[in-house]
Amino acid sequence: MLRRSFLVWAGASGLAAAGSGLAFQRWQEITPTVHYVGRDEGHFLRDRRALPPPSQVIHTDIAILGSGVSGLTAAWKLKKLGKTDVLMIDGPQPYGNAAGGAFDEYEYPTGAHYLPLPSPESTHVREILADLGIIQKDAFAEKPYYDERFILHAPEERLLFNGHWQDGFIPTDGVPQWELEEHKRFFDEVHRLRQTRGADGRRVFVFPTVLSSEDPQWQALDRISLKQWMDQNNYKSPTLHWYLNYCCRDDYGTRYDKVSAWAGLHYYCSRWGQAANAGNGAWLTWPGGLQPLASGIERAAQIKRMAGTAVSLKKTADGVEALCFKLENGKPTSYLVRARKAICAMPTYVAARVVDNIGEYGFDAARHVPEYAPWMVANFLLKRFPDELPNQPLSWDNVVYSEPGLGFVVSTHQDIRVRPPEKTVFSAYVALSDRKASTARHWMASASPEELLALAGADLKTAYGAQFASCVERVDITLRGHAMAVPWPGFRNNAGMRALREVDGSILFAHADLSGFSVFEEAAWWGYRAAQLAAQ
Repeated sequence: MLRRSFLVWAGASGLAAAGSGLAFQRWQEITPTVHYVGRDEGHFLRDRRALPPPSQVIHTDIAILGSGVSGLTAAWKLKKLGKTDVLMIDGPQPYGNAAGGAFDEYEYPTGAHYLPLPSPESTHVREILADLGIIQKDAFAEKPYYDERFILHAPEERLLFNGHWQDGFIPTDGVPQWELEEHKRFFDEVHRLRQTRGADGRRVFVFPTVLSSEDPQWQALDRISLKQWMDQNNYKSPTLHWYLNYCCRDDYGTRYDKVSAWAGLHYYCSRWGQAANAGNGAWLTWPGGLQPLASGIERAAQIKRMAGTAVSLKKTADGVEALCFKLENGKPTSYLVRARKAICAMPTYVAARVVDNIGEYGFDAARHVPEYAPWMVANFLLKRFPDELPNQPLSWDNVVYSEPGLGFVVSTHQDIRVRPPEKTVFSAYVALSDRKASTARHWMASASPEELLALAGADLKTAYGAQFASCVERVDITLRGHAMAVPWPGFRNNAGMRALREVDGSILFAHADLSGFSVFEEAAWWGYRAAQLAAQ
């Protein structure tokens, strides 16, 4: 139905068959640049290949192994605590899942692309944003005042449903009244749960998640999937089921029948930050996704950085020793870092291979490493904007009622001008949630650039048809085989993660994995906490 409705529109736009064929031919002539983030370093580590002797030994007080949001937050907080003898080892990609790129002056995300306004419990996030000038007044008030350049402006989001665009992501146009009533019932429940506290007096769902209620009544939600919770509560609306499944794929990289009900409800019930100069539930965003924010944290931290990836981390009589390596044209070089303390700011599946005798901390890799969802982010540099369907303008986030695509974000959306820029970047997101994670990783590793491009552009072809290909100038595809930990039912009771969260010694752990899913607020929390412990 969707394809048929779209083809009627394309014909009405006067796109002749010959012209359409030429447009698709031009797209096929474009070979995308493909980045396999961390693949070479990861395989080197997995296979335990031989390294040459270290070329140098570096001494520092505190070493941070990883430059994602956790590592950057740790560096920033250490600077505020007066610790300056700190060295960061970047890991396979500077900024990790917060990284971005650029086509000349046109920035784009290659990972996360927005940050919800932090709620009152997220004091660590508010402290960061205030330090960077993004919160300009009243950082810890109920409604801080934000720099308006970074508050997402309208039109925010739209959905291609039944052949035309509608405002918002949950389908409404042409949806039966009984389904709309179920939509309302669900969001009324979300509003109720946002205010609900457990028997311990804590809110049920907050960021950081360690401050959420431990009341067994609410922890029971972690024993079932979100879909099971919906079935138990008699939600039957197909459009509501699609919407909640989409949100799980978007936030957690997998379907709602595989996501813990606790995590699925947390998605909605924990995000209620407010601002003095924006509506409830507003978002912060930048053309380059979260990389400008990550870069700002780095500048504030004034951290010394080195390229390289840790291959081993062990305790010594004086502290810790990390053996690190980097690849240049496929050839490794190595160096040693000796420090009083180390913050292991890397995913737990990597830490399990790097940290010597990690089992002594209570972490068993065979039982406690989570499943990781693979992701694809494709950035299309457009020489011009494609023609739009009438009635609903191009928005910041644009979603197609389908799977596995997650729609596309317009990187120049925040670029406020009298008229739109001549060029733009559309960032298409794909969570390969239609197949097993291991199958998806195998496909990503073996697929040709043309096959990757076909999947990455599927939503854009559905939205714009043949005309879109003629708008494309360049394409950059980033593949993240282990992009984020998946919060399967039972993730809240992962004993290994709990053990790593409680470690206090010469080796400290800091990563969103410790919370069980990959979001900025959680990553920043563990970096913040690790810095406080390391500074002692």
